[in-house]
Amino acid sequence: MADNGDILVELVDGIQVITLNRPSAKNAMTRAMAGTIAAALDELDAGPAPVSVLAGAGGVFCAGMDLKGFLRGERPSIPGRGFGGLTEAPPRKPIIAAVEGWALAGGFELVLACDLVVAGAGARFGLPEVKRGLVAAAGGLVRLPDRLPPALASELVLTGDPMSAQRLHEAGLVNAVVEEGRALAGALELARRIARNGPLAVTTGKEVLRLSRGWAPEERFARQREYTDPVFASADAREGSLAFAEKRDPQWTGR
Repeated sequence: MADNGDILVELVDGIQVITLNRPSAKNAMTRAMAGTIAAALDELDAGPAPVSVLAGAGGVFCAGMDLKGFLRGERPSIPGRGFGGLTEAPPRKPIIAAVEGWALAGGFELVLACDLVVAGAGARFGLPEVKRGLVAAAGGLVRLPDRLPPALASELVLTGDPMSAQRLHEAGLVNAVVEEGRALAGALELARRIARNGPLAVTTGKEVLRLSRGWAPEERFARQREYTDPVFASADAREGSLAFAEKRDPQWTGR
């Protein structure tokens, strides 16, 4: 798989791993990096890898956009895809954030665009845009209310102060807090648990989780059937049942 130097994309045990690789700049996002991430996520959805992990090199996740580039007029966003090629159009397949050190501003918004989060014990998350006269427009303002209690979301947005991984784990945003330096290993283990499951069932589950938040309560089951009925009629559903009966691992086809 390709990279542009500042982004590394590789397969680890069949799992896509995207690594932000500008540790000298705290992995601050550039437009070129965003384009590489967008291309990698297109490859994820079109290819055999069942899940992706997004990580940062050098003990830090991402400090947001490259402010020097911003002053030159560069925005590290891709039209239709958003900041980092991710925030406005996450992939169909699951993506896990593996967070060490700082995840700030757009870096935190990348985390919020992921489905699951594994964080090192020293990780800290924040939206400091207000301290610079800016706003968290790459997903912070609209996703935090879905992921956190209102008081915590307001504290992050209005003070600009960071929160610890442990506090956000207790609030339900972070799935697991692991020993510092072990976030990628923990995210890969979580990814392997997902990869063992039926790919059609996983992507459908993710899609319904996302869409159903906007459905009226009385419509949810009827609207869900549009997505879930094809899963029950799929070859994978039959294979999963046969594999269980025959006490063997299923051989998924995604159909």
